[in-house]
Amino acid sequence: MRKFNLLLAGVACLAVGSVPTDASFAAKAKKTTTPSVPKAFSAKEKANGAKYHPEILKEFGGVYESPQTAYVVRVGKKIGVQASADTSESDFTVSFLNSPVNNAFAIEGGYIYITRQLVALCNSEAEMAGVLGHELGHTYARHGRKRQNDARWKGILGAGGTIVGALLGDNGGLVGLLGQGLQKYSGVGAQLWTLSFSRSQEEQADDLGIQYLSKAGYDPKALSSMLNSLAMQTAVDQSVAGHLGGAMPEWASTHPDPIKRVGRALTGAAKYPVATMRNADAHMKVIDGMLYDDDPKEGVLEGQDFLHRDYRLKFTAPTGYGMANSTEAVQINGNGGKAFFTMVGSFNGDRAAYVAAALKKVSGDATIPAGPITQTTVNGVPAFYSESTVQQQNGAVKVTVYAYETSATQVYHFLTVTPASAADPFDVMYRSFARLSDSEAAAIKARKLKVLTVGRSDSVASLAGKMAYKNYQTERFLALNGLNASTALTVGQKVKIVTY
Repeated sequence: MRKFNLLLAGVACLAVGSVPTDASFAAKAKKTTTPSVPKAFSAKEKANGAKYHPEILKEFGGVYESPQTAYVVRVGKKIGVQASADTSESDFTVSFLNSPVNNAFAIEGGYIYITRQLVALCNSEAEMAGVLGHELGHTYARHGRKRQNDARWKGILGAGGTIVGALLGDNGGLVGLLGQGLQKYSGVGAQLWTLSFSRSQEEQADDLGIQYLSKAGYDPKALSSMLNSLAMQTAVDQSVAGHLGGAMPEWASTHPDPIKRVGRALTGAAKYPVATMRNADAHMKVIDGMLYDDDPKEGVLEGQDFLHRDYRLKFTAPTGYGMANSTEAVQINGNGGKAFFTMVGSFNGDRAAYVAAALKKVSGDATIPAGPITQTTVNGVPAFYSESTVQQQNGAVKVTVYAYETSATQVYHFLTVTPASAADPFDVMYRSFARLSDSEAAAIKARKLKVLTVGRSDSVASLAGKMAYKNYQTERFLALNGLNASTALTVGQKVKIVTY
């Protein structure tokens, strides 16, 4: 969490499956065929890509400057030129994103993106190339443009060009109240380019990705094994989200039959000449020591706790609520309401103006009248809050701004939305906000990947026990390494763990 604007989080265009579509949309998608001679990107497509590129970098954590960056860029450009003889490596801009979400996507004009979390999930250079090839397949088949047209045709876009409810989801009247305004925190253009694809478009992108792998000399089966790892990681994320009471991440829920897709990709690979180049050991060597999961500069999640080392603050989400930390904010979601931890901007001491600005940020063109402001103190920190009741079609909701004056010019706040007729489930969270002590801040450490060589005494259980997590250690280890529970480790095998 950096500048504390809300992010459209958790979208992955490599998601294992496809978004449900209505019959007419599905019929249109089925007409899509693999272009026999892909066209190079036009000047207009390049201009569009250049327009949205800065916005996407902002939304997805910026470029991850690291020893791995040059490697990712090199492989991305190598795959980029496989589809069209009219392109060169200089036509592609490959961005290695500093994001803890398994995500990859591409936009028109040759702009390719992959997160460090997804690079960490790959077990070879060929698997990473397969991911990038899949995303490029979408752009060469012009799926992004077709998807935008279909999104508008289907009425996904709301008034003023915003995507209503994309962030909050369908939670009764909450969407109507906050759906449009919350989109002001994230760029509409970036959202359009990262909407999910239809099933047939995903399958076509798989086919193209396999084709590009083969042309580049990689093992074409690498995309299938990567999809298998992603399916396993999806299951882990779903379990973790369920354990914490949150919803499964959207990128993990869009495709209902991942195993079928893995098999389909394996069958597709058999159509190409046999190649075995995966560069697994080289990939493992490059990613060894890479940052994994949350970047401490943006705060970390530890169970139900959020801790920010640089800002010296912490809070605890209610039991049964899930949390998602983005570069811009923290989301807290549960059946009883939704909350965001963020900030508006500089604070000049005018509490009423701060509350009004916080409400305006999420209300869009609507007006949420601020309630009376109450001053209090929370764990020694001056605080103030305001509650407003808003009538919605599905019933009244309570909107609360609960703010903390950590300095004369700096304020952080929760914005929560709950049913007006029920007790506020976030009361305990409001009171949990506190400053971190120097020792607590110093104890926050980054997680990182560590590549180990399996020894004679090692087992899945012993290696999983070294994972820097309190739960699902075995499941996390297996998914990270693309291993099935029945797979026996072999002496000398390279495996990844997550440590501090």
